[in-house]
Amino acid sequence: MEHLLEMRNLSIDLNRGRRRPPVKLVEGIDLNIDKKQTFGVVGESGCGKSITCSSIMGLLSFPLSVGKGSSIRFQRGDGSETELLKLSKREMQKLRGKDISMIFQEPMTALDPMYTIEDQIVESLRFHTDLSRSDMHDAALEMLKKVKIPRPEEILKDYPHHLSGGMLQRVMIAIALINNPRLLIADEPTTALDVTIQAQILTLMNELRESYDTSVIMITHDLGVIAETCEQVAVLYAGQVVEEADVDTIFHHTAHPYTTGLLRSVTSLGGAQKELYAIRGTVPTAGNFSTGCRFADRCDQCMAICREQAPALTEIAPGHQCRCWLHAGAAGEEAAQ
Repeated sequence: MEHLLEMRNLSIDLNRGRRRPPVKLVEGIDLNIDKKQTFGVVGESGCGKSITCSSIMGLLSFPLSVGKGSSIRFQRGDGSETELLKLSKREMQKLRGKDISMIFQEPMTALDPMYTIEDQIVESLRFHTDLSRSDMHDAALEMLKKVKIPRPEEILKDYPHHLSGGMLQRVMIAIALINNPRLLIADEPTTALDVTIQAQILTLMNELRESYDTSVIMITHDLGVIAETCEQVAVLYAGQVVEEADVDTIFHHTAHPYTTGLLRSVTSLGGAQKELYAIRGTVPTAGNFSTGCRFADRCDQCMAICREQAPALTEIAPGHQCRCWLHAGAAGEEAAQ
């Protein structure tokens, strides 16, 4: 197995009962996460970013389920390969929080208000290690120091409502990294923070990634975060990968009109024009996808073939994939004429 994580043909179904077929919220996702890599997953709200990464952790709950033919393979620390989707609940619990950890989107709701910060940090140690109580306390204290929380001894005794959003996010990072995981999933880790704190959190995550040799999946809709932290990027739209490449290619040699629209939305902030650019329309709801390209109704370069046939994810340059008829080889060239 070449990669730390290999996702193949992943689909996520929304079950609607026995009499109606499930709706596919995510379909045909193929991703590779390398060791010590920060991989960005970007797209608008409702594109399937969070549920795709939640399936890695085994955190999908009814009525969501992973579709048939899906595969998520993970390489453990001893070099052995594991098919995550075939693990029992008990086996997944042993892996979750130890080899694979997650920073959730809202720290105010992810942390339990009834327990102290120390209780919530050492919970993972208690489950995955045989450390004594004093050793767990020392480990929690050291972890708070690493995430640059001031007065760590006092903070350990505090409850979540005593801390600011930035401090809570640092606590979430401490919990996620306490067992030195091989893979860290960060779900919109800076969404609720002001710009100054965002920069501090991103710098901290970059430093800790280097210290722990941990791979990171960064889920975000913010291309600034992608530029700051990631090496490889997958752009999701309506449950599909529409473009994937290294971060320089995504920013400087954009291929898909949707990615272009996302970049224009950011660059218009500093432009001379008075109006901000926005992609017209909204992401189609699952179950209402067209037979052709799912972005066709919002695309300024839509052709007839876009509404009739769905484009495949095609390699348009070494390491650069795009799901668009503008870059689909001979068929796309004929359609454009």
